[in-house]
Amino acid sequence: MLRRIAQALFFLALVKPFMTLFIGLRVRGRQYLPDRDPFLLIANHASHLDTVALLSLFPISRVWRIRPVAAADYFERNALVSRFTKTFFHILPIARAHITRDNHPIIRMQAAIEAGESLILFPEGTRGSGQLPPSFQAGVAHLIEQVPDIPVVPAYLWNMGRSLPKGAYIPVPFFCEIRLGPPRFVRGNRREILQQLESAVNELREVH
Repeated sequence: MLRRIAQALFFLALVKPFMTLFIGLRVRGRQYLPDRDPFLLIANHASHLDTVALLSLFPISRVWRIRPVAAADYFERNALVSRFTKTFFHILPIARAHITRDNHPIIRMQAAIEAGESLILFPEGTRGSGQLPPSFQAGVAHLIEQVPDIPVVPAYLWNMGRSLPKGAYIPVPFFCEIRLGPPRFVRGNRREILQQLESAVNELREVH
């Protein structure tokens, strides 16, 4: 409960004003955000601002149920970073190496969804340029095979990489935009699932 209160105050006092007033975040398709959990929100990835921006879309009362999937080796690299990201962003840390059944990414993500939590996932697996069409890794398709009834919301984040590019630590004010598409249920084999997801995000990239 204390973690939820701390996260709510953090978003109310800092994150939402920062994204609105400093970054100038614009949102298109906000009506497509599900009003119930769980769901899967997928997006291209170019900046550490991406997670902050996507979480800022939701009411304070819901943020605690929406978990960004994050690399454990980066976001748990020391006790301070781990405590900060888990307290204020409620990340779901997943292993990228030395994977066992106990820390398997798909099992951990599936368990979170089955517990009623929604996930923010960047299927590229790492930060890219943010401008080129994304190429997704197969993990997201494997996850959807395990939870085929999960609604998937595609998103395209525009200009985040210019506001806080890879390697930078201080954001600069650029007008950034999040474009959301309608939720969809994805079916097929892994290749077909990946193609559908990539197409959904790329379609939003072409919106003007």
